[in-house]
Amino acid sequence: MSGSAALRRVTPLATAFVVLLGLVAALLAAPPARGAVPSLPGWTLQWSDDFTGPSGSLPSSANWQIDIGRSYPGGPDAWGTGEVQTYTDSPANLSLDGTGNLRITPLRDAAGNWTSGRIETRRADFKAPAGGVLRMESRLQVPNVTGAAALGYWPAFWALGSPYRGNYWNWPGIGEFDVMENVNGINSVWGVLHCGTAPGGPCNESNGLGASRPCPGSTCQSAFHTYSFEWDRSVSPNQLRWYVDGQLYHSVAQNQLDATTWANMTEHAGYFILLNVAMGGAFPDGVAGHATPTASTVPGRPMLVDYVAVWTRGGGGTEPGPGAPLYLREGGVLGAAGGAGSSVSVASAGGANYDGVPHQPQTFTASNVTGAWNGGATAFDLFVDAGTAIANGQQVRVSYDRTGDGSWERVETYTYFATDPVPGWEHYTQARGLRSATGSHGDLAGGRVRVEVWNAIGGASSLLGTGNRSFVRIPYE
Repeated sequence: MSGSAALRRVTPLATAFVVLLGLVAALLAAPPARGAVPSLPGWTLQWSDDFTGPSGSLPSSANWQIDIGRSYPGGPDAWGTGEVQTYTDSPANLSLDGTGNLRITPLRDAAGNWTSGRIETRRADFKAPAGGVLRMESRLQVPNVTGAAALGYWPAFWALGSPYRGNYWNWPGIGEFDVMENVNGINSVWGVLHCGTAPGGPCNESNGLGASRPCPGSTCQSAFHTYSFEWDRSVSPNQLRWYVDGQLYHSVAQNQLDATTWANMTEHAGYFILLNVAMGGAFPDGVAGHATPTASTVPGRPMLVDYVAVWTRGGGGTEPGPGAPLYLREGGVLGAAGGAGSSVSVASAGGANYDGVPHQPQTFTASNVTGAWNGGATAFDLFVDAGTAIANGQQVRVSYDRTGDGSWERVETYTYFATDPVPGWEHYTQARGLRSATGSHGDLAGGRVRVEVWNAIGGASSLLGTGNRSFVRIPYE
């Protein structure tokens, strides 16, 4: 569901799929949720939501953020796909049904304007552990509507690479896993990988690398089905796999793509999960062979979601080399990803040169850190933006205090990053190289890690992404 960038799937998929069923005259009552998130033997549950709560209430704000309007701030219009609806936070479009389901309902007003719902997880670090497997899964029922009445319906359960947040123009390089897509009320599930460059590229954008099949047993529209995706780093080459009701129907192996493409979509902080029902756009239009929705499209048919869950299996739980990410959060905290993306202001250098010397830095600290040095090196990905300012440069220093006594046995200062004079997030990473380093690494025992970010040059302030944006990975396990 590329809510991410350039239009995709403009080419119609095989017309044989467009065998539309007859119009359903009335909306059937929603089947009840099955109950709690299932236990999977051999897997560890990392995160889940089974959508329990009063009828008409919004989904948990601790787990989800609600997308509003026709685009991300500064992102491509129509969510990059040509879809026609406006997303809202109205319970008429997005709410719990009181029986354990999330209900996302497209509606059309008297003037012909469509509205619907779209949510995404606050967490953006869902990633397969080194040497292990990640599993994303949802049990859901797509809108129960078929035939001409379904033209334009586009429900989806999918995931986007975390660097997309705050940038909104780096699709498809950051990766997109479409676990379940369905269009126009057809009894078929599509699973798709988006990556590389668009148009064309290694993932055949804007179509992506995909496969489809009918839902097992009951149609996708008439019953709940379980849609799953696995990212497997326990095998060589690594694999991505798509399932419906436990039946494998699509896979992509690491050796099908070049090393750079694979690294760009896997060597970041991880993914966030999305649920939405779009109306119209490149995919349903391409399959139908004409613009959708039409005057025959019937509003008010919801997607019902029983649960969404993420599990891991095996692996050491940390990345090779750099360790688990520590995010720069407001209030000077360095720790787990904190809610939605935000930013803090970094003071201007005032035209002076502070290369290598922190000047009014934004400082973030993690305390009581214990871990064995794994022999690796510090890594980081900082979201930085100086707007239209010319000749600004941000710089970072990462310091390690092994025992928390204030001695800072290892201090690393990296070459500053000269931001461009174009508004929008840029990525400052360890690839800029070390400017200087003192001391050496050693095991941490109740120690501290400190990150300082300042403007080394330039005459303007700048922004630093916080919350679930900028992070460092420390070489400790």
